[in-house]
Amino acid sequence: MHELSLSSAIVNTAVKHARGRRVTVVELRVGKLRQVIPDTLEFYFEFVARDTVCEGAQLEQRIVDARLACRSCGHEWEIEIPAFRCPECAGSEVEIASGDEFEVEAIEVEEAECIAPR
Repeated sequence: MHELSLSSAIVNTAVKHARGRRVTVVELRVGKLRQVIPDTLEFYFEFVARDTVCEGAQLEQRIVDARLACRSCGHEWEIEIPAFRCPECAGSEVEIASGDEFEVEAIEVEEAECIAPR
């Protein structure tokens, strides 16, 4: 149920940057390794957004594939299930190259006067 706290953080970020203008769209980048359930995140976003400038805003989620990078040889590859060995050189000195993201990528607001509540 970490989607509730994530939704709260999204709304807080959007409200802060909207400066009283109505938010129409919030675009997210969500890495597969975050284990976020998109429908659950959207449900909680709608719940948390009530009575804020985000109420009625569309939540667009772009899922980022999980990728690892080998520190030994630099090879990078996509993973489905965490497998922390480089398929190129069999090295175990790997780091997450992508898939751990959770970022508000963009916020669209109406160009009208402030409506508050913030």
